[in-house]
Amino acid sequence: MAASLIDLTHPVTSGMPVYPGDPEVVLRPALTVAADGVNVLDVHLGSQSGTHVDAPYHLDVTWPTLDGLPLELFTGPAVVADLRGLAPRSGITAERLAPALAACRAGTVLLLATGWPRHWGTEHYLAHPWLTPAAAEAIVAAGVRTVAVDALSVDPTADPGPADPEVAALLAELTDEHDPEPEPPSLAAHRILLGREGGGVIAENLTDLTPLIEAQAAGLPVQVSLFPVRLTAADGAPVRAVARIDRPDADRTGG
Repeated sequence: MAASLIDLTHPVTSGMPVYPGDPEVVLRPALTVAADGVNVLDVHLGSQSGTHVDAPYHLDVTWPTLDGLPLELFTGPAVVADLRGLAPRSGITAERLAPALAACRAGTVLLLATGWPRHWGTEHYLAHPWLTPAAAEAIVAAGVRTVAVDALSVDPTADPGPADPEVAALLAELTDEHDPEPEPPSLAAHRILLGREGGGVIAENLTDLTPLIEAQAAGLPVQVSLFPVRLTAADGAPVRAVARIDRPDADRTGG
């Protein structure tokens, strides 16, 4: 069998998209060859920056931290749920996931392909589809402990509102002063997937999964690795997400 490797990781760059309220990503030289004889980069980023994994500790201090999870949760055979074509901010139902879940086995990494990487770096990236609680429960019932998505989150991302301060001020004037403050996202899917018995793992911000959908349709085995930076007692960490597609060797001819 011949194998090809596909990088599913967004490059880490200064000013890259982050979840609203998370630390901004800043990369700058700390040392340079010209001044110091070596190049060393000063890296500032949050644990949830870019393509990353969430550990159960992300939501509950009594749940396992990143370094308390077995390495087996960060790699395995992949099943891709083709969810492309869903409307912005629409819920992914258990029924929509049923065909993919039927193919899952112990140790399977479930990949949710929404097609949202095409919006990376734009305001539309926040309007991604999301897992309904029933869909998250169905994933747990299928025995899946690792879920990865090509979008910002498995839960709906709150609309940060207009960036223009004048527009924001105008909307504030039009809003009834007695209207309640909007509630923060419930993160229901996170709680169900991460809080399952033994703990679970969520990976977010994968790049385009189209090559994996095509490989799966062709009956080719797909393996995925999502190994995180080994941060101590962490809620999550950036990963280098890589897929391996095994392809039959080309027929050999001649003598």
